[in-house]
Amino acid sequence: MHRVAHRCAVWGSPIEHSLSPVLHRAAYAALGLEDWAYDRREVDEATFPQAFAALDETWHGLSLTMPLKEVALAAAATVTPIAAATGAANTLVRDVGDASRWTAHNTDVHGMTMALRVAGCADLSSLLVVGSGATARSALAAVTSPKARLVLMVRDRVRPETLAQAEAAGLRVEVVAMGDWSAAAAVDAVVSTVPPSSVPALELLPTVTGSRPRVVLDVVYGSGTTPLQRAARARGWAIAEGTDMLLHQATEQVRLMTGQPAPLEAMASALRDALTDRAR
Repeated sequence: MHRVAHRCAVWGSPIEHSLSPVLHRAAYAALGLEDWAYDRREVDEATFPQAFAALDETWHGLSLTMPLKEVALAAAATVTPIAAATGAANTLVRDVGDASRWTAHNTDVHGMTMALRVAGCADLSSLLVVGSGATARSALAAVTSPKARLVLMVRDRVRPETLAQAEAAGLRVEVVAMGDWSAAAAVDAVVSTVPPSSVPALELLPTVTGSRPRVVLDVVYGSGTTPLQRAARARGWAIAEGTDMLLHQATEQVRLMTGQPAPLEAMASALRDALTDRAR
């Protein structure tokens, strides 16, 4: 039995579905980090301050899922530019030189960028995002082309902080109603950040023409093929898997927390095995 000297975990509510322990534990095994441990804990916004204050110096990092991405940002002494721009942090890492300080990161942006790239979309000059919450802001941050076109599909109104981020980044913003897929005919990618049941009028999703890859990313994972994915595949869109986003955001977390390059293949293999087990 190895002594645990370095602790990390994923916090959120609900948390029992999280595959983060699978990914991080696979990384520790591949890297030979025998005195590192990674767990999960049910923590909501009300219990976060007390739980965070109770962490001793064996704790090196936290992965944060909903609903903690905004409260985690406020708990950090240092906030990276991407986390600040998106107003959300999915990662807290204890500073090496000062154990009393934590830095907030947003590795969801890296995860989205890599998932889209794996699916064939390496350069985003136009993007349609379904929703306008914290995850939508991570999608916005994945757009790096100057003066890129951004379409926000929302049910009511765009969240002000999301609109402010888009405008600060110099994006050309268009807002359409939920289910108005006409703008999707001329975008490089569609990213849905809302529950699958909230995405309407999928019969209106346009069919892809031409040879240029067009990609759909539904950020949910673990529940099989979503209605958006089925409709997109039938109309010629390439599919970026939510599990690819999960994998690549976790590789960046491992790098930040341990200081070592993440073992991508070992983590991907563990994720595939876990998804297979869930499907049985």
